[in-house]
Amino acid sequence: MTDPRHPAYNAFKYIGRRRRAVEHRRFVTGQGHYAADVALPGLLHVAIVASPYASARIVSIETAEALAMPGVHDVLTGEELTSQIEPMLPGVDAPKVARYPLASGVVRYAGEWVAAVVADTRALAEDAAERVLVEYEQTPHVMDTEAAMAEDAPQVHPAHGHNIIWHRKFVWGPVDDHFSGADHQLSYRARWARSSTVPIETFVATCAWSDATQILDVWASIQMPKYPDLLAKCLRLPGNSVRVHFDVDVGGSYGVKRGLKHSILVGYLAKKLGRPVRFLEDRLENMRGGDMQGPDRIFDVTLAFDGDGTIRSMRMRAIDDIGAYSGRSPLQLGKPVGAIVGPYRIGSVEYDAYSVMTNKTPQEAVRGFGQAPTNYAIETGMDKVARFLNMDRIALRRKNLIGKDEFPYLIPSGTHYDSGDYETVLDKALAAAPYEEILKQRDLMRAQGKLAGIGIATCLEPSGGNSAFEPLFNAKNETTTWMDACLIRIDLNGAVTALMGTSTSGQAHETLVSTVVGEILQREPDTVRVLHADSLNALPSNSPVGSRMAIMLGGAAAGAAKILKAKLLAIAAHNFKVSDDALTYEDGDIFLRSEPTQRLSWKALVEIAHRKYHCMPAGMEPGLQEKFCWEVPTGGKLPTEDGRVQMYPCHSFECHVVLASIDVDTGKATLHRYVVGHDCGVMISPDVVHGMTYGGVAHGLGAALLEKFAYSDEGQLLSGTFMDYLLPSSEEVPSITIVDHCTPSPLTVFGQKGSGEAGYLGGPAAIASALNDALATVDVSVDELPMTPQSIWRVLRPASLLTKETI
Repeated sequence: MTDPRHPAYNAFKYIGRRRRAVEHRRFVTGQGHYAADVALPGLLHVAIVASPYASARIVSIETAEALAMPGVHDVLTGEELTSQIEPMLPGVDAPKVARYPLASGVVRYAGEWVAAVVADTRALAEDAAERVLVEYEQTPHVMDTEAAMAEDAPQVHPAHGHNIIWHRKFVWGPVDDHFSGADHQLSYRARWARSSTVPIETFVATCAWSDATQILDVWASIQMPKYPDLLAKCLRLPGNSVRVHFDVDVGGSYGVKRGLKHSILVGYLAKKLGRPVRFLEDRLENMRGGDMQGPDRIFDVTLAFDGDGTIRSMRMRAIDDIGAYSGRSPLQLGKPVGAIVGPYRIGSVEYDAYSVMTNKTPQEAVRGFGQAPTNYAIETGMDKVARFLNMDRIALRRKNLIGKDEFPYLIPSGTHYDSGDYETVLDKALAAAPYEEILKQRDLMRAQGKLAGIGIATCLEPSGGNSAFEPLFNAKNETTTWMDACLIRIDLNGAVTALMGTSTSGQAHETLVSTVVGEILQREPDTVRVLHADSLNALPSNSPVGSRMAIMLGGAAAGAAKILKAKLLAIAAHNFKVSDDALTYEDGDIFLRSEPTQRLSWKALVEIAHRKYHCMPAGMEPGLQEKFCWEVPTGGKLPTEDGRVQMYPCHSFECHVVLASIDVDTGKATLHRYVVGHDCGVMISPDVVHGMTYGGVAHGLGAALLEKFAYSDEGQLLSGTFMDYLLPSSEEVPSITIVDHCTPSPLTVFGQKGSGEAGYLGGPAAIASALNDALATVDVSVDELPMTPQSIWRVLRPASLLTKETI
């Protein structure tokens, strides 16, 4: 890893410097505070009765035997629950696709929750759940995504009329003209199989209702925009009757800790029973019915290009299998709109996007919100064009990369890329490999009869997520702001405290805020205390999704700190009887520029604000407490009629270089060298950025080689345990070299961009590129992820037989 050296860092005292994350102390010492650590008197526990069928009518539910067991307090069915709550929102304009925590009347996927048993302990609840007798009548189901699109397919939601919950064809620019004028066209199919993030902590929700205050207190391992508001709406409670405690640590999320249905269920039970209630998923509940599976996408792509390698236009059809219900999952087809051409100078695009329902576990938001599959599809095409033209893959990318002098760059879908220097990042990554050396290693392995290849991926990471995809996917939704806020107070003793209104799932937001506040106020960041408010004391926030918190929370914290700094300067100016521009602010002290010995210390300034009103400017409010609410840069607008939109304000860039080999006998892939060139603008906390990048590469490796939620034709999840759903370990994850570059964003306070999805957004594409480079020596390829040993072995068998016959 390299330290930041860009001149932009010269302006900062604390930003960009190596610093231990504030949160690490409590994690390393075992003093983290998680939702499952909340110990409430009289706590009850929930276990789930789940459907064994992919599609069935519920004939009857017998609960008497379970209710008669000692320690059992309730068995809740969908019939009762759905009559007492509002359905969860589908995310798109599909009012007849109703979704509740418990099934009522029918089940639509194997693992769907049918009843909830509440008992004194989780073990008692599980025992009682086995005594709940449910009679089902199986009905037709559909598991294949494309088959589900047929008119005669079994309908997952008959009231909706078909299984396509959302479809729109976008045409940006003169696609037909570019195709007719191009020298060549090349079509291919790429497949991204369903996987997820599978954090160590499953979802946890603990709720307690107080009749005295009429408040539902909630502790949950949550990462979800508008969670308190949606929870209150679904429970038919006023918004100020739900208090979500954001000060619990979240044991990993990467987008999947939505948990709204879990929380509705537990909140309803806590209110009904007058006792605190907890539901802590076991691993099977999490993987089979926890709504945490990710994109399941088919791409059919045609590229139009000239003989010199210039990519003229692209037609892309993307079909995403969202499973049995819709939340925000269809919107994962939306984020790629803001980077639909990747980092390339492609003049026009046709994007035909389908969101399809099947009888699978519902999909939810996963790291990158649908961008990683699209990056994989685009990069697959770049490699195929290079092979078609017999052109070097790096040279092809150089030919089409947007130049550093072309920013801000407008892509066909209406998004401006803020800044970048893609070719320099590519050069840095190749130099760090070093490329000539790994070429020799690849060729040596090939000479020894092995399959070896080098992978290249140059991908974008849109960041600073805004609300643009909501009105783009649903014209009835006119949301145009995704603000975030921060409140800062300086107490009488001069200590600085900052308050944010969101939870943290490992992104080190306390470190982010303390660094930013310390930078503006020029106070040592380790002295700045950062707290998580609860939702009744909180400031507006849209949570840490879309790689947005460095941009949005960082910008809000900087805004509040600047207001306080200006107030301190105004106090000093009043006392010195000069204008603000005659003063210098240094480490919290303020002095006359013309006579530095004339100064007011930090302590003196704070005391004036809190105690000496007679020394303050007329009309100024006493005390030192300010908040700032920041709108997403470039946000605040509705899409145009043809779907052009500024989807994200900032665009980080990553280049991956991978050397890999394949065991011919088993199909097992091994990664020998891995380099990431990364540019996310100014890094507020380099160690945090590097950690997220490293973890993102590991996550991408899993998606590329191992992880898949597989289903049988009968609709049964075949990979519901870690014996079948394989995660990368230290054996599979190689040593990773991260090379930094910095092109500051002109849109943010310090030039920062987002980095929470780094590594993952380019890793799968690069690994696939390396393995297909190896497979190209025997004239085969695998264009479906994950590239498991079995899938590689299957394509190698015919290739090896052909080779032997030829010999």
